[in-house]
Amino acid sequence: MKVYICVDIEGVAGVVTPQQGSPGNPEYERARRLMTQEANAAVEGALAAGATEILVNDAHGPMTNLLPDELHPGAELIIGKPKPFNMFAGLTSGFDAVFCIGHHARASGPGVLAHTTNGFAFREIRIDGQPLGEPGLYGAYAGELGVPVALISGDDRCAAENRAHFPDARFVVVKTALGNRAARAMSVPRARAAIRDAAQATLAEAPRSRPFVIAEPKVVAFEMAHPALADLAEALPPARRSDGVTVEFAISSVAEAIGWMIALSAMSAMLR
Repeated sequence: MKVYICVDIEGVAGVVTPQQGSPGNPEYERARRLMTQEANAAVEGALAAGATEILVNDAHGPMTNLLPDELHPGAELIIGKPKPFNMFAGLTSGFDAVFCIGHHARASGPGVLAHTTNGFAFREIRIDGQPLGEPGLYGAYAGELGVPVALISGDDRCAAENRAHFPDARFVVVKTALGNRAARAMSVPRARAAIRDAAQATLAEAPRSRPFVIAEPKVVAFEMAHPALADLAEALPPARRSDGVTVEFAISSVAEAIGWMIALSAMSAMLR
């Protein structure tokens, strides 16, 4: 049984501020250890359920957050960027299940540190009119490969917006959002235990999990955070400007949508 684990930081128990996700300060050093420990809890649960191969992908910001010397030895690690498909780099159709650990609500939502891929660049991302956050976007890409998202951990808002996309998945709510930068959280040991137990239980149900598939996607729309960002995105020849802050691209797959998202996110750096 092959398990793919995508690990973010904003949905980790105990993480509530931007400083905790930004390298160069003591709060970040503490948060990256919490992130590594939640990843380890998911690995432990998968191994207990009989997983034979586990691939962990560091999916936050610089993508060099997880501590390789502290990661469970039963897993392999993808770390660094740029890399193909960023948050789901290394995922293939040969995997049996995806776990999303430490995830968060989509941009403009009410969850803790809610954003989609790049909080500076995007106010909302929609495929065929449907707003999607990171689990939804990348989970739909996994669906194109035939791989189900079987477990998601994060705050209550992340769970609420993703249940309809992943009705067979197990959700672990490690904190309840009280605002964008405040939460009522489980204790760190309880959160890790809940993730470990859910990972083990989930794999017993994985054969019943259905991939999230967006049938024949046609258009991805990027509502940018500022008109200047839309000006920049509109410079790409395939882009169509639909209003002051929104650009659209014709697509034939979610993989193409993610490619445009990665490109626009990278381009936005010139306007920071």
